[in-house]
Amino acid sequence: MTFSSTDERLMRRALALAERGLWTTQPNPRVGCVIAHGDAIVGEGWHVRAGEPHAEVFALRAAGERARGATAYVTLEPCAHHGRTPPCADALIAAGVARVVAAIGDPNPRVNGGGLARMAEAGIEVACGLLREEARALNEGFFSRMQRGRPWVRLKIAASLDGRIALASGESKWITGPEARADVQSWRARSSAIMTGIGTVLADDPHLTARVEGDVIAPLRVILDARLRTPASAHVLDGAAPTVLVHALGNEPADARFDRVERLAIDAEEGFVDLPAVLAELAAREVNELQVEAGPCLTGSMLRQGLVDELLLYVAPRLLGDSARPMAVLPEPPSLREAGAMTLVEHVACGPDVRLRLLTGNRDVHGNR
Repeated sequence: MTFSSTDERLMRRALALAERGLWTTQPNPRVGCVIAHGDAIVGEGWHVRAGEPHAEVFALRAAGERARGATAYVTLEPCAHHGRTPPCADALIAAGVARVVAAIGDPNPRVNGGGLARMAEAGIEVACGLLREEARALNEGFFSRMQRGRPWVRLKIAASLDGRIALASGESKWITGPEARADVQSWRARSSAIMTGIGTVLADDPHLTARVEGDVIAPLRVILDARLRTPASAHVLDGAAPTVLVHALGNEPADARFDRVERLAIDAEEGFVDLPAVLAELAAREVNELQVEAGPCLTGSMLRQGLVDELLLYVAPRLLGDSARPMAVLPEPPSLREAGAMTLVEHVACGPDVRLRLLTGNRDVHGNR
């Protein structure tokens, strides 16, 4: 399929529009739409939040009668089913657009090519695949949930140059500077849920909310606490955000500590809950992107089991020494050849610190898929 430079320019505009919904569309994908006659844009829109009109509807409203005979550029295949809103494929057909260019197909089994097929049958010229990788990257969590039955897992770590996350005493505030901590907030804000373990709750008493541009954004908080040790005073029990406390089957609280949070019982072994089962449960709750911010035990467990897709590593230019706490409790690989390698996709300066973004290829620490 050949696309023109105009096609690419207008699809990039649609992708930029889709990014405006980065923090708000959960559990829906982020989608942008541009309607144009040649180089001239006559309407554009993006999906803002679930239950509200999709990007195509906003763009068609803006275009009005000028949509007839135009090309619609959409970052995700228009839907073909009735959900909380009517099918966008039908809206494009009714508007009389002549051509639809989609960046990537919709992995939702209720769509999955159906939208493109319906429009083609109505006589619209359809094309798919323009800037496919960029469109997928914008919605990796949605694709992961639809295709793998689990969220896209992003692991965040702040560490020193020698790979330490806290002094031996547990002191960790702050290894990184304010710029890095602000950057973390933006990644939290785009996440469907933030997960941590009981060790971090006891050591740091985190809020696990996002503070961006003066606003507090509250993704779902997920606390792994097999033995129900979270104290009543913990911020994660304050009701400031929807919270699920995951504990071991057979453990039930005997007091009112957890009255403001939901409790979820999961199989556990030796005090650790079944992590794949937790991810499956979160996917069933329509969690697309899960950000994990945890201590070395949970971090190590996630990596050992090959459950991490992406790593956000904030590195501060300081040394904490060999008695300080490591970023992960991990077994030594049998050889360097068998040590799982990650792919560095981005490095960004955050004040005096550096943020490295790496993809794991969904491997465990020894390179096994």
